[in-house]
Amino acid sequence: MSTAAHETEALLDLGEPIDLPRTLGVLQRGVGDPSIRLDPGSAAMEGGPGGTPGAGAWLCQRVYAADGRQLGQASMRFDQLGPSSVRVRVAATGMEAVTDSGATADAEAVTDAAAVTDAEAVAQVLVRRAEQMLGSQDSWQDLELLLDALGDETSAALARVRRRHPGVRLPATGALFDQLVTATLEQKVTHDQARTGWRQLLRSHGEEPPSSSRVPAPEWMRLPLTGAQLRAVPSWEWHRLWVQPALSKTIQRVAERATRIHQLSAETGLETESVAELGQRLRSIPGIGEWTVAEALQRSHGAQDLPAVGDYHLSSFVGAALTGRRTDDGGMLRLLAPYAPHRQRIIRLLKLSGFHHQRYGPKLTPADHRSR
Repeated sequence: MSTAAHETEALLDLGEPIDLPRTLGVLQRGVGDPSIRLDPGSAAMEGGPGGTPGAGAWLCQRVYAADGRQLGQASMRFDQLGPSSVRVRVAATGMEAVTDSGATADAEAVTDAAAVTDAEAVAQVLVRRAEQMLGSQDSWQDLELLLDALGDETSAALARVRRRHPGVRLPATGALFDQLVTATLEQKVTHDQARTGWRQLLRSHGEEPPSSSRVPAPEWMRLPLTGAQLRAVPSWEWHRLWVQPALSKTIQRVAERATRIHQLSAETGLETESVAELGQRLRSIPGIGEWTVAEALQRSHGAQDLPAVGDYHLSSFVGAALTGRRTDDGGMLRLLAPYAPHRQRIIRLLKLSGFHHQRYGPKLTPADHRSR
């Protein structure tokens, strides 16, 4: 990685409380994730109305233009300074204008300011994106009004959870391609399997991110792989990484469509209808279903109304939390229907509530096929 990284620093005042660890924490795949790590700070994840001063995070990301070509990459450091303020520092580098498939891009196809490939422009793109990563676009006001209007005991309890955690928001990283890859790795496997595969994939094949004197990227940090890099991973290597053949084939299909996925991500706003339409288009990729799309768009576009249908435990958790009884996906959707278009926000509140349900069903046991 070139040492000529451009440094940029900005103080973001979101105007409302921000709980940095809980907002960005959903992006981290295990404590050993090489692409992002959370530092809960002295508040030890307490959060609350005052935010989480002292908390921080390291994150690295690639930047793509509207035509799908990669513009550069960056390391980012977040530090919460006050209840609503976060300092973000960026070390960025630009790169040659090529698409993720390796072809030179048509410069006339790029019309937005983010298309400039110099390091300073890449850094500025990430500073603007940092606000969305912290959920600046994610207003919970309509949900709070809805909970008050419903007036039932369950809604009142959910409203109390929200008042205890006003700084929790849904992040929007903009990195749809990366989130599709990580969500695919989590299909029908245990968390340990998925996190091991992601961690080892980046450690074995990922690049070191940009680093500078004021933004010294940690030694453990690695950039998510591009589509071309994923296609270059041999089949035997996926086997060694504990990634099942069906999942590695799906990741290869996603990698083959990397440029188009980058384009769709850039074209789609954060409005609920636009995100839902994007989800329908993504499901046309073989191996990408409703669960994977929801998990990816919740993180890349802050999807507020896409519950992860098909999750191994989620429906029974939601059913037990809302009614005291386990349910299936259909039952979960019926229970969440009164809260549309805020169903994912409701799930987030349920998880913040501290409710733990008993899991009476059979546990998913990891099958290790690597020695076969």
